Amino acid sequence: MDSTILLGGVLLVIGLLAGYAVRRFLSSKEASSLDQKSKKIVLEAQEKAAALIEEARKEEHDRKAQIDNIEERLLKKDESLEQRARDLAKEQSFLKTEYSKIEKIKQEVGELQQKTVSQLEKIAGLSASEAKARLIKEIQEEHHQEMVKTLQDLERNKRDEIEKRSLDIITTALQRYARSHVTDLTTTVFHLPNEEIKGKIIGREGRNIRTLERLTGAELVLDESPENIIISSFDPLRREIARLSLEKLIKDGRIQPAKIEEKVEEAKNELTKRMQEIGEQACLEVGIINLPKEIVQLLGHLHFRTSYGQNVLVHSIEMAHVSGMIAAELGANVEIAKAGALVHDIGKAISHEAEGTHVNLGRKLLQKYGVDERVIKAMESHHEEYPFATTESFIVAAADILSAARPGARRDTAENYFKRLEDLEKIATGFDGVKTAYALSAGREIRIFVVPEKVDDFGALQLAKNVAAKVQSELKFPGEIKVNVIRETRAVEYAK
Repeated sequence: MDSTILLGGVLLVIGLLAGYAVRRFLSSKEASSLDQKSKKIVLEAQEKAAALIEEARKEEHDRKAQIDNIEERLLKKDESLEQRARDLAKEQSFLKTEYSKIEKIKQEVGELQQKTVSQLEKIAGLSASEAKARLIKEIQEEHHQEMVKTLQDLERNKRDEIEKRSLDIITTALQRYARSHVTDLTTTVFHLPNEEIKGKIIGREGRNIRTLERLTGAELVLDESPENIIISSFDPLRREIARLSLEKLIKDGRIQPAKIEEKVEEAKNELTKRMQEIGEQACLEVGIINLPKEIVQLLGHLHFRTSYGQNVLVHSIEMAHVSGMIAAELGANVEIAKAGALVHDIGKAISHEAEGTHVNLGRKLLQKYGVDERVIKAMESHHEEYPFATTESFIVAAADILSAARPGARRDTAENYFKRLEDLEKIATGFDGVKTAYALSAGREIRIFVVPEKVDDFGALQLAKNVAAKVQSELKFPGEIKVNVIRETRAVEYAK
């Protein structure tokens, strides 16, 4: 047993020694492997470092080469600039020398010119200013007639061209628009179903007729013709109210003051609706559909207003059509021109209710109801109370004159007509050198005969302009007046 234990101990020792030896061998081998790896890593690091150093050296060499190139170019530029500066200095010196020579020559020329002028003045016996004045006078005398003819030709050609174009546009517009022109009177004839009804209208002691006249503001004339009543008033609206009231009273059959008041009120309400319809119809006729309702009703009110016997709404509708055609010919805004013409007299619908001219009242109305500012500018200048701000304002003013000047459109007394002709001739004969003057073509032209010894051709041109300016400032007239100055010189001789 002891031998067995001993043998086991010996084997254990031998195993421990063998394990130690094996472990040491393995450790030695592992250390050798690590040493080789570390050497390999160091070698690779050295190779990378050498490559980086070589690349850095190469970059430094390239950069140095670039810097050398830049320095070389800069040196060349400096040399070029220095050479240019030297050239400029030489050129400046040369110019100074040449300038000095030119100044010297200039001075010599001035002295020579002065000497020459002095010699010429001494020879001619005239100073330079006197010789200049004489030369100008001789040229003017030599070319006087030629200058007069040229000016006359220019004036005539310009006027003829403008007149031809304007007449073409106006006649085209007027011929395309046709409307009957019948001036309104101050009376309306109301037909009665029978003569006996007049007694009811008059009433006991005239109460009914007085009530009707008081409420309508119109005068009723019953004795002029059988079965007719003449309604007289300068206001067409009052005449229409009286006519409608009579129509309703006769239809009702009961004619008494209380019933008259009721029917007059009904007539006024009916007429208000009718004016709205008339205004809408006028807008549709001219193609303007964006006006406020209040303005449309006032347009209907214009149907019962007259100007020199011309129905104002008919006049406004005619203007709208003419303005639209003229605007189309001129390339202006057709809608604005039409709208401006249609509402140009809108102020006349309330002119009896507020102070101010119908133009100012119209502007305030249109601004109050938010009408386009372009329309306001187009209508406000038709009586030249405001400056012409747009092309459409000129068109509306021209259409107003054309509509008012149509034959039969408006009434005028013979007395005013002859007075205008006399005033026209009086203005012309008031100028110096005028022998006589005649107003022709219903006052559309005035022919002025001058004394040829007092008025030359230049004076005739100036006289025509002066007469036209004075006529324009002192007379009121539709359209335009042609001023024709005639200067005639006759030379008569007999051959024997």
